[in-house]
Amino acid sequence: MKKVLENRAAMCYNEDAVNESGCLKGETSMNRQPNNQPITAAYERLSRDDELQGPSNSIKNQQAMLEEYASKHNLPNLVHYCDDGISGTRFDRPGFVRMMDDIEAGKVHIVLCKDTSRLGRDYLRVGLFMETLRQKNVRLIALGDNVDTATGEDEFMPFRNIIAEWHARDTSRKIKAVYKSKGMSGKHTASHAIYGYVKGETDKNQWEVDPAAADIVKRIFRMTIEGIGPTQIATILEAERIPCPSYYLAQKGMGNGKNKTYTDPYRWHGTTVMYILERIEYMGQAV
Repeated sequence: MKKVLENRAAMCYNEDAVNESGCLKGETSMNRQPNNQPITAAYERLSRDDELQGPSNSIKNQQAMLEEYASKHNLPNLVHYCDDGISGTRFDRPGFVRMMDDIEAGKVHIVLCKDTSRLGRDYLRVGLFMETLRQKNVRLIALGDNVDTATGEDEFMPFRNIIAEWHARDTSRKIKAVYKSKGMSGKHTASHAIYGYVKGETDKNQWEVDPAAADIVKRIFRMTIEGIGPTQIATILEAERIPCPSYYLAQKGMGNGKNKTYTDPYRWHGTTVMYILERIEYMGQAV
């Protein structure tokens, strides 16, 4: 798993792929300096849940904070490792994996972070990480927690890790509760409407019928009732050069494929037809 993530991140790293935070879009970023000095690893992480806590947790603010501390305390060879938009409950984060590889290789002598919850929100896994740092004689500095292992062990560290894990679980439960409440009140929770519908102009939580696409959906259901199979239906629609759902939505600036390049926008698949037939939203239900 670790090797796969390394290759994936390496393939993605180019100037066009870097986002405003200095991280690879959807992945990680490292600003390496071309020397053999021991690395001061500045680790930054932001998950979608953390965004709800306000701008103080942003990647840019974390980077500025760590750079300022490193400059004031003369910490050499600062290298950024960051994971933007990845939960702390996961430990296959590309930036974290790269940092661990450099720690294992003996390249890192200091790990610098905003607080220990940036490293992760799993009590046992963060504890194993701390043990690795001790074994490799790597100093840990967590600014917000006032932790610096060069000045001695922090007896409260295990409790902080437990609280960080509890916070992640509590936030997850609250988000699920919000989505469930929204759905139970008849409001759609999807980021965009499915093929055949559009979000309402006055109430984005309610869907309205998109006449052009709705006619195709109704026709698919009629053909199915007549005994025509999904693959046959796909062939018919393709022959008539009906735009496939993803392309149709992309043309309206909607859907997950709106930034995709379509070589054959009229290509229909039997699986696409099956997907439409199985969606209970076409029965007027909110999911």
